[in-house]
Amino acid sequence: MSRPLIIGINGSPHKNGNTAFLLKEALDICKKMGASTRILHCQQIMKDQKIPFCIACSSPCAGKCLEGKEIARAFTMISQAEGLIVGSPVYFGTASAQLKAFWDKGRSLRADKKLLNVVGGAIAVGASRFGGQETTLRAIQDMMMVQGMIVVGDGFHEDDCGHMGGAGQRPAVEDDNAINRSRILGKRIWEVAMATRDLRIR
Repeated sequence: MSRPLIIGINGSPHKNGNTAFLLKEALDICKKMGASTRILHCQQIMKDQKIPFCIACSSPCAGKCLEGKEIARAFTMISQAEGLIVGSPVYFGTASAQLKAFWDKGRSLRADKKLLNVVGGAIAVGASRFGGQETTLRAIQDMMMVQGMIVVGDGFHEDDCGHMGGAGQRPAVEDDNAINRSRILGKRIWEVAMATRDLRIR
């Protein structure tokens, strides 16, 4: 049996910025626990989209804008994942446009129930300690809920990733609290994903 796949989705326009850093911290824990890991960068994936946002051109979604594009390959990979860790910087108290555009293109994933019972967790990074991280985390979790995912939040006292997920302040590399909570989130994603494997239809 192949190693379970856990994917990080970077909603930041920066491939090597604060959000990507914390996602990698979480994914490193998953990898140490036995997962195969990948990180997808929304900014890069959306570059070849003629229209970079969903216009609901068909219902149900026929996936016409995905054909032969980078996003189709990303969605194929996501469809095989046991867990997703989705990260975004805080933009006006919510998720980035890059992440939202990428996720909105996933109507075909929802139509086919590809993310049903996939385990999900969220990471957000703001410019200040109380810079809209929790509202951004909730926005990401709401996106996951619509896909029917299993959303991971708070954990045991000794393994508390935060009520809503990992919340960081830039520069994230100096935020020891965010680094620790991102690592704990990675552990929680792995544990819940392994405990619920039988629920996912492949």
